[in-house]
Amino acid sequence: MRVAIAGAGNVGRSIAVELLENGHEVLLIDKEPHQIAVDELPRAEWLLADACEIVSLDEAGLQRCNVAIAATGDDKVNLVVSLLAKTEYGVPRVVARVNHPKNEWLFNDAWGVDVAVSTPRLMSALVEEAVSVGDLVRLLRFSQGDANLVELTLPADAPLVGTGIGEVAWPEDTALVAVLRGGRVLVPSPENPLEAGDELLFVAAPDREQQLEELLSAQ
Repeated sequence: MRVAIAGAGNVGRSIAVELLENGHEVLLIDKEPHQIAVDELPRAEWLLADACEIVSLDEAGLQRCNVAIAATGDDKVNLVVSLLAKTEYGVPRVVARVNHPKNEWLFNDAWGVDVAVSTPRLMSALVEEAVSVGDLVRLLRFSQGDANLVELTLPADAPLVGTGIGEVAWPEDTALVAVLRGGRVLVPSPENPLEAGDELLFVAAPDREQQLEELLSAQ
């Protein structure tokens, strides 16, 4: 997989390290010369250019990329890069960093964003996830398809404890994608019963979250 990352700061380089270790091709783009650190990541491709300019993205060969990541510290730049990647180059997957939570509403498919990652919101969600039982916690928003990755830890007195996954009348536009139990990741199967303390991960439409929480929480 070929991935272009706009923004070669700490965030961009950290993402690049992970992707390179997983065997992917990575191109880092930044207009600031001091951010170009070829010696630090010699296996990556580097381009000193402004990722908001068509000529730069032409040089980067963005049309050959499977994923584009807008990882700069400027939300305006990340939105422009996302829009260009999706509309001008047809990049299948566009991921954008949200620096300021007040701008999160802009990061949607209208701007070419498939997945918006807000570090402040994600950190807040992880704190909630660690301490919340019976409350639905939103972990990640998928702009394309208007869905969220949400988590709920099943309380001991929830009415669905002991019920087989296949027997539950889940809300529409909701999918149980994983069950975390005792340090293991379980793929949901219809015959598996739900247990107290299960961490349930769903992809759900936003307007179904309240219904999902009411179904799983203690009565």
